[in-house]
Amino acid sequence: MRNLLYFCFLIFNTNFLLAQETQTQSTIDEIIVTASFNDVDSYSLSSSVSVITENDIFRRNANHLEDLLFLAPNINYSTGASRGKFYQIRGIGERSEFTEPVNYSVGVIIDGIDFTGIALGASTFDINQVEILRGPQGTLYGANALAGLINIVSNNPTEDFYSEVSGSISEFGGKDIGIVISDSNNKNFGYRLGIKNSKSDGFIKNIYLNQSDTNNIDETITRAKFTKNFDTTELTLNIFYADIDNGYDAFSLDNTRVTYSDEPGYDRQKTNAASVKFEKTLKNDDVIELLGSFADSELDYAYDEDWSNTGICDGTPCDTKLFGFDWWYSSFDSFNRDNQNNTIDLRYISNSKNTNWVIGFYNRDQDINLIRKYTYLENDFKSSFDTRNSAIYGQLTNNFTNNIKLEAGLRFEERKANYIDNNGPTPEGFFCIAIYPKPESCLFDNNYSRSENFWGGKVSLQGELNENLMIYALLSRGYKPGGVNIEGTINKQNLNYDSETMWNYELGLKANNQDKTVFLQTSIFYQDRDDVQTKQSLVTSIESGIEGGDCPCSFSDYIGNAASGSNYGIELELLLIPNNKLEIFSSLGILETEFKNFISYSHINADPSNGIGYDLSGREQSHAPKYHFNLSLNYNLSEYLFLNLNFEAKDEFYFSDRHNSKSDHYNLFNFVIGYKKDSYEINFYGKNITDKDFQTRGFGSFGNDPRKFYITEQYSQYATPRIFGINGKKTF
Repeated sequence: MRNLLYFCFLIFNTNFLLAQETQTQSTIDEIIVTASFNDVDSYSLSSSVSVITENDIFRRNANHLEDLLFLAPNINYSTGASRGKFYQIRGIGERSEFTEPVNYSVGVIIDGIDFTGIALGASTFDINQVEILRGPQGTLYGANALAGLINIVSNNPTEDFYSEVSGSISEFGGKDIGIVISDSNNKNFGYRLGIKNSKSDGFIKNIYLNQSDTNNIDETITRAKFTKNFDTTELTLNIFYADIDNGYDAFSLDNTRVTYSDEPGYDRQKTNAASVKFEKTLKNDDVIELLGSFADSELDYAYDEDWSNTGICDGTPCDTKLFGFDWWYSSFDSFNRDNQNNTIDLRYISNSKNTNWVIGFYNRDQDINLIRKYTYLENDFKSSFDTRNSAIYGQLTNNFTNNIKLEAGLRFEERKANYIDNNGPTPEGFFCIAIYPKPESCLFDNNYSRSENFWGGKVSLQGELNENLMIYALLSRGYKPGGVNIEGTINKQNLNYDSETMWNYELGLKANNQDKTVFLQTSIFYQDRDDVQTKQSLVTSIESGIEGGDCPCSFSDYIGNAASGSNYGIELELLLIPNNKLEIFSSLGILETEFKNFISYSHINADPSNGIGYDLSGREQSHAPKYHFNLSLNYNLSEYLFLNLNFEAKDEFYFSDRHNSKSDHYNLFNFVIGYKKDSYEINFYGKNITDKDFQTRGFGSFGNDPRKFYITEQYSQYATPRIFGINGKKTF
């Protein structure tokens, strides 16, 4: 720790001197974080948080949250879909969702609306900033924020009339257009309306269908914000609608961007959502807040399981003419989910000179109904998963002196979960009329009810060594509910899994200089995880029904518990403006992860039929790269012309806890050349300009290629190749 502090002081002092050498006109703007009980300057937060601004979003032509995560340290994502919609913070987070109910480790909030589990709709259109809070948010958000929270905040209405037209065109048929209008009436009533459509053919070539748009993007986002100010009361209403109709045809038997599928999949989402915030300021400056939200989403996700077609063996070693039977198989898998969640959060915020406190009540109801249609299922699989989270929480902040602050928060939460599906046998003589969306009228056998009580919270001590240097120590505790797996090929002892808890120990430093041209934040953390929840999968031969038998195979995912695990590392972010022409931003994440006392019976190297497991103790956790580095340089070539250069590097990581396949480490280079004058801006950009192939999802425990007689090999989904484009906007 002493070496880390010395390193941080060295960086700060070096850049402080550099900043003093040149007269500067540009300074660092104050960044306000809204994902807390009070809006607060990020410099004053006793935790690790990254804030990505509207300017970052536009210049990187980011249409979705996945396009921005490389800017923050120790953040990763997985695809297995049309976009990266599964997130990991400090190596913790889900990687997929199929049949089994999922409890998420990373929360996603958009304008107060809970988008956890429906993050395909995490558009960056008309967004003011993205806040990434690392570490458990046990006081404020509870069960869905064990690893951290991503909070997305849209732009507020303007005081005067404002309108904006934006658009872009790029390779692979990329084009989008967006419109925003905003105004306020006598400063008391304001509105902001926006709509945007984004399209792309995608970068996959399906040679069987002779199409280049089977992995396409087609997304329409509409949002509206209304504000009403009274003397001591503020009312904010957000309305959101998403209509997403993306294709999903990403995996190739050859591990390229050329596919053979005859039934390409899709990744669709329709969401109607809204939130309201009522804020009343009392005479003593205390505040009463009421926040409510709902989101109603229909999600359709499907894929061609064989990644091929019925003619894949023609003229190859697996040709039917050579054997008298077909080596190929053909199957299609689809998942239709109706996901509804409602939240209400009532809190009282006391503001005084030295001691502030908050007390609140929170409730969240979620209902998820699933219908799965699969080639090898005799009947459609149906399930219903309902949860209710109710919590009381409080936080106390005490300023002992002008320089020392103690903050303590605590949350008690009760969670009730009910799950039921039709995976069991129908009772003899029972006649059922299935009525959806109430599938429970015909569901049997696999019934699950669970009520759990949790507690989480934090204690932090913050000290300002001077007006430009702050250090903090943080102890926080997070939790994640247990759950149920789908009965079938899974052993009875694996049907239920336990809740996970985590202690987070963190020391941090934040510093700036007098002229506001340098900002540094760094932290060192250690996370101690108990009953680590880990995704597993059983691979079963379709023909023989034998677990681990010859493919083609079916898959039974389930969640189990490792005894314990640890995640620890360092995070650093530096923003430097040495003069009025140059701005430098850099972030670095160093991460070490491991399982402890974890014997896996679903690992590819295990032998479950003979009771022999595979020891994963000491192995890294999945989707947890050891390093992640980002460097961005923005240089003003003239009064109106600028150049932005970006470099990103990420280490290799395991795709899964079930096998040993890894991604490749990679280095990416991006650039933007832009022209901005008065009310318009136009940018020419290039992403991944060296055309580096890098993976965002992978498998390594089965074979799926009949031409190779289903030998086990690694299959990967690749991210975007080199792409060039132009974007621009005009304001009125």
